[in-house]
Amino acid sequence: MNKTGKKRQPRRVSARSLEAAALAHLQRYSTSAANLRAVLMRRVWRAAQANGDDPAEGAVMVDALIERYLRSGLLNDADYAAARATTLHRRGASSRGIRLRLAEKGVDGEQIDQVLENLEDETGGADIRGAFNFAKRRRLGPWRRSDRESHRDRDMAALGRQGYSFEIVRRIVDAVSVACLESDIEAD
Repeated sequence: MNKTGKKRQPRRVSARSLEAAALAHLQRYSTSAANLRAVLMRRVWRAAQANGDDPAEGAVMVDALIERYLRSGLLNDADYAAARATTLHRRGASSRGIRLRLAEKGVDGEQIDQVLENLEDETGGADIRGAFNFAKRRRLGPWRRSDRESHRDRDMAALGRQGYSFEIVRRIVDAVSVACLESDIEAD
């Protein structure tokens, strides 16, 4: 909004303005090529609607910019997917949740499979470790301070909504203590 309270009209896009927008986005966020393309295309579409331009011209500039960034290594979907999967795993996301979130960002299915396979190799039981991390962060199961039995169904539902299997959910929620759960996971 400007000083008069009216919305600003989007400027026409140029190769220079798109590059500035792309670099600003990349400075702030890690992203995939498909997601950066979507961000830039929203800008192109808004400018085209406001100025009566053809969005196809902007799409050509966006595609050329993305291709150049991929060649130079500024954009790398494999590195983005690996870093994002690690972060999501640490926060307690299941393999299904990680797959879904990476697919939403436009990461190729083969790259997602490779990243999940690498994550499984690194962590040795990615889903049980992810459930452990999620339960710890949300204070579910053995981390609950009081009245565990009355909250059992709620805890199981929270883990289930994250995409964990019933066996993993039951194993986490029904653990006697954190120490027992840790030793049980280490034994696997």
